[in-house]
Amino acid sequence: MNLANEARQFLRNTRSGMLSTLSTKFPGYPFGSVAPFVLDHNAQPIILISTLAEHTHNIAANSKVSMLVFAGAEDLQANSRLTLIGEATKIDKNDTDLRARYLRYLPQAASYFDMHDFSFYRIQIAHARYIAGFGRMGWVDGAQLSGQELNAEPNQLESQETGIIEHMNADHHENLITYCKHFHGVIASEVTMLGIDCDGFDVDSKDESGKQKILRFHFETPISDANSARKALVAMAQASRN
Repeated sequence: MNLANEARQFLRNTRSGMLSTLSTKFPGYPFGSVAPFVLDHNAQPIILISTLAEHTHNIAANSKVSMLVFAGAEDLQANSRLTLIGEATKIDKNDTDLRARYLRYLPQAASYFDMHDFSFYRIQIAHARYIAGFGRMGWVDGAQLSGQELNAEPNQLESQETGIIEHMNADHHENLITYCKHFHGVIASEVTMLGIDCDGFDVDSKDESGKQKILRFHFETPISDANSARKALVAMAQASRN
C-alpha cells in the first residue's frame, strides 16, 4: 500500500483531532483546540462549530487551518499520526445526507443542530504529512489523499449511503456480527453499521461484556455505488463463513 492510501485508511479510522487556526486575538500565533469530525465521501473532515468559539472567529478572518490526527495516547511519538493542512469553508448544516452521516457517528451532537449558532465547516485538504512509524513518513497531496482517482466510476455513495445502511441493519444483522468475528475477532452482541465509503465501512459494536467499539472494515477494491457495495459485502460474508 502506498503512503497516500495508507494515510487515507488511517484518517478513516479516526474521528477527533487537534485543530489549529491563526489567532485574531494574538496575531501571528496559532491557536489549538480539540475538534471531533466526520469525514465526507471525499475523505475531507467535517466539523460542527459554534460562532461563539474562538476557532470560528479565527477561521472567519483566515480560513487556512491545520489539524493533527493521531491514534492512541500511550506513546504519541511511536504511533502513527497525520497532519492535515487546508482551508475551512462553511457549508449547509441542513444537507440531509451529510447531517445523517454526522449524527450516526456523533449522535451526542444532535442538540447542536437546533441551535442557530452552530454550523458545518469542511476542511478541504491541500497537503498532509503522514508519519506511519520510524523511517516511514512523507508529504501527501490533498487530491491523492481523497482517493477518488482510484475508482473509474463516479462515486454515488453520498446519496445512496443511508439506504445501504438501513438495508444492512434491518436485513443483514447476522452478517454484521459475522464480519466482527471473522475480521476483528470480536464476538458482538449488538452491531450497527454507521457509514460506508469507497474504501470500506464502519460498525458500532458491543461485545458480551458490554464494551463498545467502532470497528473499521476495508474493501479489497474501492466501491462507488450500491451495486458494487452489495458485491463487496456479499464477498466478505462468504469469506467470513469459510
